[in-house]
Order: sequence, then C-alpha cells, then structure tokens
Amino acid sequence: MGVTVPAGHTRAACRAREILDRVGDKWSLHVISQLGEDTKRFTELKRGVDGISQRMLTVTLRELERDGIVSRTVYAVMPPRVDYALTPMGHTLLEFVGGLVTWAEGHLDEIDAARADYDTRAEKATAFH
Repeated sequence: MGVTVPAGHTRAACRAREILDRVGDKWSLHVISQLGEDTKRFTELKRGVDGISQRMLTVTLRELERDGIVSRTVYAVMPPRVDYALTPMGHTLLEFVGGLVTWAEGHLDEIDAARADYDTRAEKATAFH
C-alpha cells in the first residue's frame, strides 16, 4: 500500500519540507548556530540558547542527531561527559543558519517598528467596525 502524493507534489518535495520544518524551527536554528562556534556540552548549549527549556533542548538535540546534523559523543569518565558537535553535513547548514540568525538580529529594531505600526493600524481598523 503506497502513499498517495497530491498532484504537483513530489515525494522529494514533501520530504524536503519535513526537513526544512525541522532545521527551520526556532530552537534548531539557535542550536545549530551555537554548535557552529565549537563543540559544546549540554549545559553550555542551554546557557547559549536563551529561553530554551531543558526538555526542549533534549528533544531538539535528539531530532538533529537523528537527522545526521548533530553528533553526540559520550565519554566514559566520572562524572559522565557528553559533547555535541555539528556533523560534516551539519556544517554545510551553518552558512545558511548563521545568515538567518544574523539577519534576524540585525533587523530587530525594524521588525519591532513594523509590528508596532501594524498593531496600531489593526487596532484602528477594529475600532471602526
């Protein structure tokens, strides 16, 4: 029993969208960006990704590891040590992810102004109805 793909959608396009959803979510972008700087331990990543919960960081790292973007290395020492790093494939994402993060950080003021302007217009439009 095969999967039916809607007209105009190839199986590859559907799979690509799935991967883009994963690497494009807000936490994955930050984790990939952080790991682009250097190999990091879990606590370093948690400190570097503002607002992420321990659970969400764990889920994000597992999904990125499953997709072959992040590697996890466990060292048999006491206490146990686990390092996370980008895989070679993960490094190929870095240019794109870094560009997105840099763009977002560089346009914060403009985005805030646009949002405030939009919200003001929306409030006025609502008041007239």
